[in-house]
Amino acid sequence: MAVPAHAQSATTALSAATTQTTRTYNIAAQPLSSALLSFGKQSGLQMTAPGELLRGVKTSGVHGQLTSRQALGQLLAGTGLSYVVSGNGTVILTKTAASITLGPVRVQGAYGTENPRGPGVGYVAQTTMSGTKTDTPITEIPNSIYVVTKQQMQDQQVQNLAEALRYTPGIYAEGMGQQTNGAAAGFGGGSFKQRGFSSSQFIDGLISNSEVALDPSFIERVETINGPTSVMYGQAAPGGIINESLKRPTDTPLRNLSVGFGNWNRYQATFDVSDKITSSGNLKYRIAGIGVSQDTQTNYVRYHRVGVSPSVDWKIDDKTDLTLIGNYVYTPEDGAYSSYLPAVGTLFPGKYGRLSRHLFMGEPGWNNHKETGGLFEYLFSHQFNSHLSFHQTFRYEESKTNFSYVYTKSGALDSDGVTQPRVAFSVPNTTRTVALDSHLLGKYRTGEVRHTAVVGVDFWDYHSNGQYYRSDANSLNIYAPQYGNFTPHFGYPGMGPADATSWSWFGRDTYDQVGVYFQDQIRYKGLTVTVGGREDWFSQNSWSKSNFPYTGTSSTTTSPFSTKAFTWRAGATYELDFGLAPYFSYATSFQPQTGTDVEGHAFKPTEGKQFEAGLKYKPRGFDALFTASAFHIDQTNVLTSDPQNPGYSIQTGQMTSKGFEVSAQANITKDLRILASYTYDDVRYSKSNDTTVPYYYDPTSNQPAYHMREGAALPLKGKYAAAVPRNMTSMFVNYALPEGKLRGLEFNFGARYVGWTYANTANSFKVPAFILFDTGVRYDFGKAASFLKGLVGQVTISNLTNKYYITSCGTAQCYIGQGRRVYGNLSYNW
Repeated sequence: MAVPAHAQSATTALSAATTQTTRTYNIAAQPLSSALLSFGKQSGLQMTAPGELLRGVKTSGVHGQLTSRQALGQLLAGTGLSYVVSGNGTVILTKTAASITLGPVRVQGAYGTENPRGPGVGYVAQTTMSGTKTDTPITEIPNSIYVVTKQQMQDQQVQNLAEALRYTPGIYAEGMGQQTNGAAAGFGGGSFKQRGFSSSQFIDGLISNSEVALDPSFIERVETINGPTSVMYGQAAPGGIINESLKRPTDTPLRNLSVGFGNWNRYQATFDVSDKITSSGNLKYRIAGIGVSQDTQTNYVRYHRVGVSPSVDWKIDDKTDLTLIGNYVYTPEDGAYSSYLPAVGTLFPGKYGRLSRHLFMGEPGWNNHKETGGLFEYLFSHQFNSHLSFHQTFRYEESKTNFSYVYTKSGALDSDGVTQPRVAFSVPNTTRTVALDSHLLGKYRTGEVRHTAVVGVDFWDYHSNGQYYRSDANSLNIYAPQYGNFTPHFGYPGMGPADATSWSWFGRDTYDQVGVYFQDQIRYKGLTVTVGGREDWFSQNSWSKSNFPYTGTSSTTTSPFSTKAFTWRAGATYELDFGLAPYFSYATSFQPQTGTDVEGHAFKPTEGKQFEAGLKYKPRGFDALFTASAFHIDQTNVLTSDPQNPGYSIQTGQMTSKGFEVSAQANITKDLRILASYTYDDVRYSKSNDTTVPYYYDPTSNQPAYHMREGAALPLKGKYAAAVPRNMTSMFVNYALPEGKLRGLEFNFGARYVGWTYANTANSFKVPAFILFDTGVRYDFGKAASFLKGLVGQVTISNLTNKYYITSCGTAQCYIGQGRRVYGNLSYNW
């Protein structure tokens, strides 16, 4: 190992603890600029270098148990570079022949090695913007945050948000079946349960209610914050939020083309290109696009989509930055199919056996879900001085959807065991969302205490204009379906004459929310205390009109209301020298409710209150993050029946969720990456005046429906929430062969266990537990021949054994999970 002489003389400026402690280094041969990122992370040193100095310089890498001095010397060997150490301990690279520095450009090291909105490193992300709206190490945030990195999404070749979240603790991503029929219906939608409550979805920190889902081709990473988040984000469910980061220009050139194929006649092409526009690099661009066509596991349900997402980053000066992002998606058929199948024939034995997962309960030529939508977003920041900066994010979204369905009518099979009643509807809808978040970020000291304070205001405006037409449809024989006998009876021109089941609805909704918030992260040595509060003002103005063409009657309702809510949180973490960080926090959340009580008073928002305690461990020896947490959530102000005034509600209901989560995300070596997690969640109606009607499977009874019997009403209090697994556990491993003739070959394997769930709120029957296996193989052809450099092939199989399983059920119907999905991809990077 050759260490530059100047480098040797400079090592005395480094602390003894840093230079004498050995660490495991695994940094492959690559451009020096990217190698320094890995070195800073693995060594804990803060590195800086002139941008011109690194251009075109490569390193042969560094491997083994070494001190930071030895590792840095090996990393710089043959590069013509050495280093000096500044007064504050920062390591600055220089040319070996001269120690003149040219205005160093920061190459992030230790914490801050990755962009907190960027793809992460392997399966591990160290920092996040989502938890505090500041670039903060995850170990300093006193609640559970899990990051799905770009590498994880690529290894698993995820096609939608549900697939991206399969290995994330605290989330059940397949509960309602919309995304489990094999369609790649993008990155939104679905009904995700997060700590037992429906998740709220955000994009780049702003709430998103767009009807059009984002595509995974446009997403850099996905973060989940488990537990109440209203202090930083306003209205949100107490279980937490999902925050997706859009792709934006990269610091180094990126050029990627890919073609994909799979079962159900899937064909896909994508591109992703990023580079600088000006020679100085202060203006950069990126553009990603996708085109896909696919059938699904359900007959007559198809998925077609084209989309593009351009972005530009402008470094206006050394203190000011502006990023512009656009996104447009056209989906003439989105592949979503939410129609459930009878419980008898799926969960329970059917008259003629088990129903096929290909069974289509709709009507060919009628069922379709068409979506068109786009967004524009900008992110602006300005650094006034070393202590104060301003940050602003703005987004405008607009979408149009038009979907028409014939699907299973609520209720069980007819008494013959083969006839299923159906219902038809058509829903054209337009939505528009404007969101803006502005805040000041201050960093200052009071003695030995460091503060990172945020003061901000955000605004959200949502408009929806929709129509809804409904009537009963003809029944279907589930074992011998015959289509083509459906005629719409909506009672409007072009939609058939009205019948006794026809009705329609027209509605306009406007929601406005303004919030003012503050937060202070107070650090003293290893202790970080986070406190924050927020006041929100929320208003809604809804108008709707219902028509009943067959009777010639109609009714009109308006429901304007306004409310406000105060939320707060406080928590503390203490990071020990060896990387363990215990933490504790209390946080609250709110969600507005519509309607009034018997006296005409508007209902207050529901309130979420959570206690959470846990441990986070960031080992010093290798790149990993371990998390263990226990939580208790109460959601209060829940509506329940007013016992003194039948037909009205009061706010004395309550739901309680309590449990714990354990997770591991690790890049054990440069060749081995692992994910593992376990979740236990007990969710029940802890207070309620309501009752619920149970359905039971009874093979001796055909009344009122085939083998499903309605029971007497039961108290809802004490019952467990439906479609929330008590237990979930998963593990995913990716391994690359390190050497030999098969170098460049990677394998991965995953297992997902979902425990049983109750099918309904009456807890009258259960959905069985299931375990699914995923696997894949990837080969880098460039390792075999230099002229194939950049060419990579990959094949992924989910639900390897093609297991037939039920994701959730309702009164007497169930959703079938996704069967075996095979997807291959050939990509080229240059």
